[in-house]
Amino acid sequence: MVTPATKKSKVCPAAAQRPAGRLWRIRQVEHANLDRKAHQALKNLIVTRQFAPGDKIPQEKLAAELGISRTPLVNALKLLEKENLVEARPRRGYVPHRCKVALLIETSNSYGRELLQGVGSWLREGATWSIRLSEQGPGANVPSWLRTWKGDGVIARVDNRRIASALRSTGLPVVDVSAALVNPVFPRVVIDSRAGTKLAFDHLRERGFRSFGYCGDRRFTWSLQRARFFAEYVREVGETLFHYDDAIGADAPADAEREVEAIARWLRSLPKPAGVLACCDVRGQQVLAACQEAGLAVPDDLAVIGVHNDELLCNLCEPPLTSVIPNARMAGYEAASLLSRLMRGDDLPMSVRQIEPLGVAMRQSTDVVAVGDAKVSAAVSYIRDHVNEGIDVADLLRAVPMSRTLLERKFKKMLGQTPHEHILRTRLARVKTMLADTELSIALIADRTGFEHAEYLSVAFHREIGMTPTKWRSLNRVRR
Repeated sequence: MVTPATKKSKVCPAAAQRPAGRLWRIRQVEHANLDRKAHQALKNLIVTRQFAPGDKIPQEKLAAELGISRTPLVNALKLLEKENLVEARPRRGYVPHRCKVALLIETSNSYGRELLQGVGSWLREGATWSIRLSEQGPGANVPSWLRTWKGDGVIARVDNRRIASALRSTGLPVVDVSAALVNPVFPRVVIDSRAGTKLAFDHLRERGFRSFGYCGDRRFTWSLQRARFFAEYVREVGETLFHYDDAIGADAPADAEREVEAIARWLRSLPKPAGVLACCDVRGQQVLAACQEAGLAVPDDLAVIGVHNDELLCNLCEPPLTSVIPNARMAGYEAASLLSRLMRGDDLPMSVRQIEPLGVAMRQSTDVVAVGDAKVSAAVSYIRDHVNEGIDVADLLRAVPMSRTLLERKFKKMLGQTPHEHILRTRLARVKTMLADTELSIALIADRTGFEHAEYLSVAFHREIGMTPTKWRSLNRVRR
C-alpha cells in the first residue's frame, strides 16, 4: 500500500530562518541584556577615565574580556555616541569624546580666579576637556561666538536674566556659579551665604560689639540676601541693625568719590563702637576709605569685615581688611563635577549646591575687643594669644584674677558665651583653617591647637560642627 505524500505548506523564507514563538523572544531578551551589559561596562571604563583622549577603543579585546560578540559591543558604542561619551573617527574607529567646555567667569577678582582653580583641580584628576575661557566682567553679555560654538557645556556666572536667556538658547548643559538670580534657571553651585554671614556676625559679636551696621549694594540680590541674614542674627541678640541703604534711600550716588562721602556721613551717624559688615571686599575697602574721610578710628570706633577674602585687595586697605573666606575653589570643583554628569546625560533635578565658607581671615580692621570691661578685654586677648597652648578656664583665671562665677557672668553678658565656649570656638576655628589649608594629620593638628589627644579633638569637633574632622576636610579641601 502506497502512502500518499504529505502536502507541504508554504513557509516564509525569513520565518524559516527564525526560531518560533517563546525561543525567539528569549533570544531577543538575551541580545538586549548583552547590549546593556556592554553599554554599562564601556560607560564605566570611560567615566572612570580608563582610556586617554584619542585612544582607539579596542573592540575585539573588550568583547573577549566581556565574553560577548562584537555586535552588542558596537550597539553599546552607538548608544554611548548619542550620550556624547565617545565619537567615531575615520580610520580610527571609536575614541573617547573630548568635551568642549566654555568657562564664562571673570578673572579680575580672587573669587573668580579661585573658581577657575577649582575647575582645574577637577581636571587634573583625569578629565579630558577642551577649555575655552572667556573673560567676563560682572553682568557682561555672553560672548558673540557662543551662538555658533559647537561645544558640550558651560560653567558661567549667570548674573541676570539676559545672560540666562542667551545661555538657555544654546541648548547646552549649564552650571551657574553665581547667586545673582533669586530663582535659579540652571543647576547652581554657590557659597552658603547664610553660613558666611553667621561667621561675620559671630566674629564681631565675639569682640564685644553690641551696635551693628551693614553696608550693602542694593543692585545685587546676594547683597540684599546677606543683609536679611545679618538682620536676623542681630535681632536674635536683641540689638538693632543700621543699614547704609536705608540711610541714603533710593538716591545712591553712582560716582565712586561721592559714594565714599555718602558712606562717611552714614558712618558718623552710627552709635560707637560698632561692628560693620560690608557686603564684599570692594565695599569693605570703600567703608575703610570712608572712615578716614569721617575721621573715625578703625578698629576702635568701627570694626569692619568684608566677604570673599581677596588677599591683594584686603592687604592694600588701610588698615588691612578682615574678611570671610569663601571656599570658591571647592565651588569650582563641584561645578565641574556637576557639569560632567550633565554632559554625559545624567537626569539630575534642578538643584542649588551650597558650599560652606572656610572661616574668617582676621586682619587689623577687627583686631580689637570692644567691651567696656578691662578684665574681659584682657581675658579675650589672652585666649587669642595662648589658645594653641591647651589653656582652660583655670589658666584664664590665673592670667586675669577674679572669681569664676563673675568671669562667666561677664562673658555671657558681653560676648554671649561662656569663657569655655569662647576658648573652644577659637580653637576649632584654627583647626578648620589647618584642615583646609594643610595636609597635616589630625593628630598633629590636635597637638598644634591645644588638644591633648586627637580623639579629644574629634569628639569636640563632631559635637560642635556635626561631623568628624576627616569628613569636614574631605568636603572643604580641594587638592592644590
